[in-house]
Amino acid sequence: MPFPDDVVQTAAIKSDSGLVVFFTFHRDMDLPLHAHGAQWGTVVEGEIEFTIGDETKSYGRGDSYFIPAGVRHGARIKAGTRVIDAFEEADRYGFRT
Repeated sequence: MPFPDDVVQTAAIKSDSGLVVFFTFHRDMDLPLHAHGAQWGTVVEGEIEFTIGDETKSYGRGDSYFIPAGVRHGARIKAGTRVIDAFEEADRYGFRT
């Protein structure tokens, strides 16, 4: 899922076995429900209201979350939020060349 640069700034570290993405959200964003491989994340700053499966919970600075592979999830993300996410899929996001 591509993100517009004026909404989300990203930086990534990729290996053959996974991907780590540093996200900075410049504007409030609603992330629609979707599913993919497993994902782990930590909120560095700001707040995310995540729906993971049937549970909705707010995560703030220092909180971590885990999304098992195949579980539908979506989020409301506040402007100014920064997160670090690790994905088991090395090609989860494309990179600009």
